[in-house]
Amino acid sequence: DVFAEVLGDFKKSIPEFKNWYDLESPEEAPFPGEAVKKLSPMQKLALTRVFRPDRCYNAVKIFVAQAMGEKYVQPPVLDYERIYKGSTALTPMVFILSPGADPQADIQNLGDEMGFQAPTKFKFIALGQGQGPLAMQMLDQGYAKGYWVLLQNCHLLVNWLRSLDKKLELMKTPHKDFRLWLTTEPTDKFPLGILQRSLKVVTEPPDGLKLNMRSTLSKIDQTLLDECPNPVFRPCLFVLTFLHAVVQERRKYGKIGWNVNYDFNESDFIISRRLVSLYLTKAWEDGDEVLPWGSLKYLIGDAMYGGRVSDDMDRRVLVTYLGEYMGDFLFDDCQKFFFSREGYDYTLPVDEDGKVENYKEYVEKMPLVNSPAVFGLHPNAEIGYYNNATKGMWVDLISLQPRTGGGGSGISREEHIANVAKGVEEKVPILKLDIGTYDLMIIRQKLLDRNKGKPPTPCQVVLLQELERWNLLTKRMKATLMDLQKALVGEIGMSDQLDRIGDALFNGFLPTFWAALAPSTEKKLGSWMVHFQGRFSQYEKWIAEGEPACLWLSGLHIPESYLTALVQTTCRRKNWPLDKSVFFTLVTGFTEASEVGEKLEDGCYISGLYLEGAAWNKELRCLRRQDPKVLVEQLPIMQVIPIEGSKLKLQGTFRTPVYVTQQRRNAKGVGLVFEADLSSRDHPSLWVLQGVALSLNTDE
Repeated sequence: DVFAEVLGDFKKSIPEFKNWYDLESPEEAPFPGEAVKKLSPMQKLALTRVFRPDRCYNAVKIFVAQAMGEKYVQPPVLDYERIYKGSTALTPMVFILSPGADPQADIQNLGDEMGFQAPTKFKFIALGQGQGPLAMQMLDQGYAKGYWVLLQNCHLLVNWLRSLDKKLELMKTPHKDFRLWLTTEPTDKFPLGILQRSLKVVTEPPDGLKLNMRSTLSKIDQTLLDECPNPVFRPCLFVLTFLHAVVQERRKYGKIGWNVNYDFNESDFIISRRLVSLYLTKAWEDGDEVLPWGSLKYLIGDAMYGGRVSDDMDRRVLVTYLGEYMGDFLFDDCQKFFFSREGYDYTLPVDEDGKVENYKEYVEKMPLVNSPAVFGLHPNAEIGYYNNATKGMWVDLISLQPRTGGGGSGISREEHIANVAKGVEEKVPILKLDIGTYDLMIIRQKLLDRNKGKPPTPCQVVLLQELERWNLLTKRMKATLMDLQKALVGEIGMSDQLDRIGDALFNGFLPTFWAALAPSTEKKLGSWMVHFQGRFSQYEKWIAEGEPACLWLSGLHIPESYLTALVQTTCRRKNWPLDKSVFFTLVTGFTEASEVGEKLEDGCYISGLYLEGAAWNKELRCLRRQDPKVLVEQLPIMQVIPIEGSKLKLQGTFRTPVYVTQQRRNAKGVGLVFEADLSSRDHPSLWVLQGVALSLNTDE
């Protein structure tokens, strides 16, 4: 077996393999050893998957380019005239948008060139609540008179799209000049009928800092640059261009970039540019020596770009960028300003004659590829980005696999599912199917006896609520696993729900039907079952021995309820007002729960926290920069201490959000547990831009 030979080479040449592993782009370098030369390109991909999964995304690109040609891995430049020529009056054009892409201006420019000017022969509308009838009216006009009609943001009105689908079916003889343009974000609710008869176009914004800035500056001419008499305006406009590119590029790094994938686009830049021009013109006319930085930073960071930002931690990132990029320090003759010096000196261009070409030429000299460090992120963020891209690719490939065939042992798909179902069922503790794991009446009586007749404490109430949710989960798991095994042997019919559970078990994923009753997680089935058993062990110990001295916070369904109960308990004992009491955190030197001695009188020790975006200095007990290739590390045990809000005075700490998973908080605000205070010897802006956060669960 050739892989056995590779393993032999690996054991003999570990230093050479380590050197290959440490390369920035190992997929472009040959593997060490002689046995590897016998591998096919596909087998080499499998080897890359083992050693450096984060580089698989690029390795697959190289593989496809070599096997099929580069045109299959390079996105084509959109030629709107060519798209138009490929369409007919009966063929709508559907633009599937990625964040930051907006084809309206380009479609409008094409219309102007071909004699379809707005608003007479080119009609457009942004769809939203109540806009359906107006859009239908435009469609009727265009159909009869040969106008172009552009319907934007179709994903916001998916119910109305069914009416549009029926309308298009009835359109048999439209005017020969009629064209229907649609834009939508990716959605699985888009009617299949429209997609089948349409021309599909995927639009993407420029990728990379240089291309993004080039795209923005291409729409700025000398007239725009001269619209403000204040000489400060031109460098400020370049700063705004850099900021616009940075906030867009930060998106590609996922949750460590922004919690929510905001649609920052050209309109934000245009309005911000006008505001800068307006305020600087007024300052020039009034002869003000002090520039209105405070107003500009507020309007750009909180109103224009910030108006899209719904998450407090994301707003903190945006405000930090404004603080780093805007101020009198831009024009300091003694200390030159740099946006970043990571790999290239990103600074303000030399502008002696006030020409727009000076700025465009400077951007052309910038490197095409840049490190995430330019945006304030750690270089590890790129590994995280490629890891996520690789994981997404594996999930898509698994979903494309045929639903027949056996595993490595030659067993059938059904047998494999049955074996997994049986193995999982054996690990589900259940008392009775109608009760679950715990009889809450018995547990409540145990607690009353322990309290000598007194009602349950706030923390005991949390335990009872947790056990109630646990029972719901175990009952659902047990019932569906029993039914699935019966369905596999033909005793009962296979429902859609059971079929989906079977698919998930076969592919090693957690069934969504179970996940609905479990704490949020990104874990695969195997690691989730380990977590599931850990939760059960903690509940058992809590019931038998009382509240633990060190609680595994990740094992709770709603962890924030326990922290609230801690504050309530202390407030009752010390007669503090509950609404004016908070808690602060302190990271200890303990790394294992067994090292913790007695339970704290007020507060508790918590374990199970993972640090992302930074590392922890165990000697100095403070944040430090990450080590290369180490994306997440476990934080030592943390102490949570309730305190009166008026007495809390913190210095040298960084306010760090704690999330349930590495997916952090979503657009609805779900996912944040609490905010911890981590000791730091660096300026907070470093950790803000590095996206530092804690999570209770990783995807491992």
